[in-house]
Amino acid sequence: MVKPPPLNPNPLAAGRSSAVHPWGLPDDAFAQRRPLRGQITKREVRAVSLYSLGLRPASIVWDIGAGTGSISVEAAVLAHRGMVYAVERDDAGLELLQRNIAAYSPGNIQIIPGAAPAALTELPDPDAVFIGGSGGQLPAILDTAAQRLRPGGRIVVNLAALERTDQTRRQLKKSGFQVDVTLVTIARGKEMPDGAMRLAGLNPVFVVTACRAATPED
Repeated sequence: MVKPPPLNPNPLAAGRSSAVHPWGLPDDAFAQRRPLRGQITKREVRAVSLYSLGLRPASIVWDIGAGTGSISVEAAVLAHRGMVYAVERDDAGLELLQRNIAAYSPGNIQIIPGAAPAALTELPDPDAVFIGGSGGQLPAILDTAAQRLRPGGRIVVNLAALERTDQTRRQLKKSGFQVDVTLVTIARGKEMPDGAMRLAGLNPVFVVTACRAATPED
């Protein structure tokens, strides 16, 4: 049995009530694997993705490939009268997810162990779906999300590869969605030994946003 990687400490969790935290937590607030392997949605991408989801206070949210739970935790604050379902298939990821939710959840996040789309079967229909990881099942997950999404809902997908981004865009358009693609490129300031600052670029991320029009009676 492979021993899971060690976890980073959770510096903001000590002595803090899990019922209240500011929206917009820094990346290092979340317990993560060492060495860091990019399993967290970076704060700048998180901000764009959460804005794109169009969350309301009572939204039902699916966070598929929840990883560390950074999207789940932030979405739960915005949808504080709704429910966030954090879907994760990886055992090591589930441990991280449990730790971060215990530290920061306002009480409206439910962890769903298992692989999508099968793990989505018993969940209530969503108002918003975030897909940060798919385990190679992205087309099937998109089909399920498109069928189950409520009128007026949104699907947001984070992708690193241009080819998969275009495939996702085409599939969602074929399913009747209005689709927007945004490339998020980030450069963070990094102090140099002499005290000067340079900019260090992070990997770019494509954010695909699909909107389903509300029905007239909505």
